[in-house]
Amino acid sequence: MRILVSNDDGYFAPGIAALAEALATLGDVTVVAPERDRSGASNSLTLDRPLSLRQTANGFYHVNGTPTDCVHLAVTGMFDHLPDMVVSGVNHGANMGDDTVYSGTVAAATEGFFLGVPSIAVSLVSKSAADFTAAARVARDLAERFMREPFPQPVLLNVNVPDVAYDRLQGVKVTRLGKRHKAEPVVRSVTPRNETVYWVGAAGGAADAGEGTDFHAVANGYVSVTPLQLDLTHTGQLSPVFDWLRR
Repeated sequence: MRILVSNDDGYFAPGIAALAEALATLGDVTVVAPERDRSGASNSLTLDRPLSLRQTANGFYHVNGTPTDCVHLAVTGMFDHLPDMVVSGVNHGANMGDDTVYSGTVAAATEGFFLGVPSIAVSLVSKSAADFTAAARVARDLAERFMREPFPQPVLLNVNVPDVAYDRLQGVKVTRLGKRHKAEPVVRSVTPRNETVYWVGAAGGAADAGEGTDFHAVANGYVSVTPLQLDLTHTGQLSPVFDWLRR
């Protein structure tokens, strides 16, 4: 099995090292990740300059671009054949609800999915993120299950793992995305050069976090697995917009 591993925290992040180590028992693992932290990069693709690919002493590759760049470059430029799976993570912090729109971790997996490869994004729901072992093992479990029982078509899964030991996880739940409250306002400050700058405010708390959501599953000790789709068409508004344009 050929597995491409990427992330948005950078090639040096402990989460990607734990993930690569856990998946190495399943097959041939290639790590291609950003050269620096690109959290929040979403699905951005670099088109205004060339990208460089360099290899580190531990065999990991890094790219001076976004998570999407990394997967796109690897799949369309490095490999002679499509990888069997793309696994992105393990991210430091949750990617639930609205987070998925901004997440570079999810974006790396999304790019694999765009290119026809089954893809998984894995995040550890923790602020301290001292130990990625359990989340990496969950990723390995899912990849191993895929090997035994592959989907008939490419699938994109968003996985969030509670920050507890593997044997303390309550199980796995298939969930839908919840929804957060509106983000906090930007934080304004003044630099020593008397320039006004703004920091993007923190994400809002969970608003839609009822049973069946990713928020609810993780809060109760379960691994959340959410299948994602990329068709942004609002089918419920097709007829109203059609009628509106005909008036």
